[in-house]
Amino acid sequence: MTEGPRRLAVIGAGPAGLAACLAAAEHGVRVTLIDAAPSAGGQFYRRPASGLGARRPDALHHRRRAWRRLERGLAAHLEAGTVEHMTDHHVWTVERTGTTGGARPGFTVHALLGPLQERSVAVRADAVLLATGGYEKVLPFPGWTLPGVVTAGGAQAMLKGGLVVPGRRVVVAGSGPLLLPVATGLAAAGAEVAALVESLDPGRLLRGAGALAAAPGKIAEGASYAARLLRHRVPFIPRHAVVEAHGEARLEAVTVAALGPDGRVRPGTGRRIPCDTLAVGHGMVPHTDLAEALGCRADATKVHVDDEQRTDVPGVWAAGETAGIGGVVLSLAEGHIAGRSVAARLRGLAPDPRPAARAVRVRARARSFAAALDTVYAPPAHWAEQVTDETVVCRCEEVTAGRVREAVTGLGAGDVRTVKLLTRAGMGWCQGRMCELAVAGLAGCEQTPVRRLLARPVPLGVLAEAGSEGDREPGSDTADRVPRTGTADRVPRTGTADRTLGAGTADPTHGAGSAP
Repeated sequence: MTEGPRRLAVIGAGPAGLAACLAAAEHGVRVTLIDAAPSAGGQFYRRPASGLGARRPDALHHRRRAWRRLERGLAAHLEAGTVEHMTDHHVWTVERTGTTGGARPGFTVHALLGPLQERSVAVRADAVLLATGGYEKVLPFPGWTLPGVVTAGGAQAMLKGGLVVPGRRVVVAGSGPLLLPVATGLAAAGAEVAALVESLDPGRLLRGAGALAAAPGKIAEGASYAARLLRHRVPFIPRHAVVEAHGEARLEAVTVAALGPDGRVRPGTGRRIPCDTLAVGHGMVPHTDLAEALGCRADATKVHVDDEQRTDVPGVWAAGETAGIGGVVLSLAEGHIAGRSVAARLRGLAPDPRPAARAVRVRARARSFAAALDTVYAPPAHWAEQVTDETVVCRCEEVTAGRVREAVTGLGAGDVRTVKLLTRAGMGWCQGRMCELAVAGLAGCEQTPVRRLLARPVPLGVLAEAGSEGDREPGSDTADRVPRTGTADRVPRTGTADRTLGAGTADPTHGAGSAP
């Protein structure tokens, strides 16, 4: 009997996922593209809903030509039936299932459907490509839980996806290159950007100029943002950090203070800036939950891959921010390389290096630039000193900084896991994704990868069905959408219990494959 085409499940429809999807489909692989968002593009290519009637939906984006190529390619493969795009599907786990006789790897991807997420489908594939993007680092400070304080990426998502600004008078603060497009985008949309507060010492940029000069396009892009800041008269305040947010019912002002050469706040330098919104960010970290659950080698900064973007688990590839934060150029290159590798390896061949040579060169340059940025941008070294004992660190469980410190100094905790057991920090809905970095910083210990079986909360009814019933075949009597790739689906009974079990969601402003 002749076997049908090999099947690839791509998780994440951002730049990396789309590039991998198209590269694999162009070489005979049937691809199921699974994403939590209602449309492809991720955070970088996030666009407003058609019902908003945006006259220029691409106006808030750059690299529009690359997006149009991806959009056209996806449309062509959808029309040809070589790609199935499953939108509004939230992947909660990936099983290694193998095949009859164990001849090759096999996988089942489980995803919850739609906004209610009470029903699940299962997609079978011969290989899996993880392009799940990243989410923002969140560092607490007094007042950070006030309404009006949002992440920088959250402000950008509101603008790109909803055509709304988070407030009338905005302070953009933190550290990292994302702050530039956020500040310029908000200013162009009509918000008054009261200040762009960057903890970076500009001298560090000069010291890293040699490495940064290897990417002249990025330098020009940064200069363009700087020019727009000047045009909108946005005050730029370097070597400063937000040390407190003020307000009763919501944010009314922030206090920023100067940082010394050692990263500590300089006494007596605080100044108060009235505002109704603070958009704050300190860079990004990758989504590694699915990779870690599959047993892939990963750390706090990336899923480890080889030159073909293969993980150390046979049949699993990773690309984009999942394999290390580096931006859209790197994501596109890694996705293309991964897609070609999957297509070759599923046929039992080694990929021909010649067609992907340009992508390999682009990847090398982009990784070098990302590494240079990592040495330049970093949160203030002593940020934890400004966090008062009364400051809530874990919002899910309402754990304060004082309780975390007491767990260390009074109860002898020496790692994040022990702090979690003693305080419940990280036991809530997000399972530590938002607070783990802060808890580690306050406790003075390293952040270590946590292997979570489930990547998001799952209704108990779904888990019960998964354990008691077999997959329903395509075409069965079910109201759920069945992928045309011949995958099976799992449909639990309606009216499932509203309790959930498993890991919580990450920052909702950054979906799969969505890092800017």
